[in-house]
Amino acid sequence: MLEKNFSGFTFETGTDEAGRGCLAGPVTAAAVILPVDFCNSILNDSKQLSEKIREKLKPIIELEAICFSVTHLHPKEIDEINILNASMKGMQECILKLNQTPEFIIVDGNRALNAKLGLKNTFGKQFSKTEIALLKSIPNQSIIKGDSKFLSIAAASVLAKTYRDEYMNQIHEEFPMYNWKKNKGYPTKEHREAIKKYGPTKYHRMSFRLLPDQLELF
Repeated sequence: MLEKNFSGFTFETGTDEAGRGCLAGPVTAAAVILPVDFCNSILNDSKQLSEKIREKLKPIIELEAICFSVTHLHPKEIDEINILNASMKGMQECILKLNQTPEFIIVDGNRALNAKLGLKNTFGKQFSKTEIALLKSIPNQSIIKGDSKFLSIAAASVLAKTYRDEYMNQIHEEFPMYNWKKNKGYPTKEHREAIKKYGPTKYHRMSFRLLPDQLELF
C-alpha cells in the first residue's frame, strides 16, 4: 500500500492532473483529502491501473474522502497561459473548491503549487487577492512520482483521469470522427490522421503541434 501521509497534518491534500499531453480536450485537475485511517491496497498512480480498476476506485474515493474537488481547464485557457501553467492553475482551483481548508498540500511533480498565482488571462477563473493569499499561506511540497508514493495524490490522479475520460466520451458524440472515446485526445496516429482529414475542432489545443507539419492545417 502507498504511504498515507507526508506532513503529519490531519488535513493533508493530495493533488494531481490528467491530460497534459493531449491534443484535444481539457487538462483536468483533482484534489483529495483522505481520512488518516484510509486504507486501500489497490489504489495507485492512475496510469498504472486499468480503466476497470479506476472506475471501481472512483466511487470508493468519493465516498470515503473527507472532501474532494475536480476542475477542467479548457483549450482556450490552455492556449493562452500554456499547458504547464494551466495544469498548476487547475490544481490551485481545486484547492480553493475544497470544503475543508488544507493544512498541507502535496502535489505530484517537481514544481511548487503556489509558484505562479493570479495569472491575468482572458479565459477561466480569475483569482481574488483573498484566494491568492490563502493559497500562499498553505505549505506545500512537490513530490516527483508522488502519484505512485502517496495515497492522496494517487486518489487525485484517479479522479482527474476518470472525470476527464467521462468528458472526452461526451464530446466524442459531437465529433466521433476523432475517436476521442478511445484515444481521449492523445496524439495517436488515428487522431492525427483525423485532424489532417477534417481539421481541428473547438476542442483542440491550437498552441499544440497537432500535426508533424503544422502548415498542413492551414
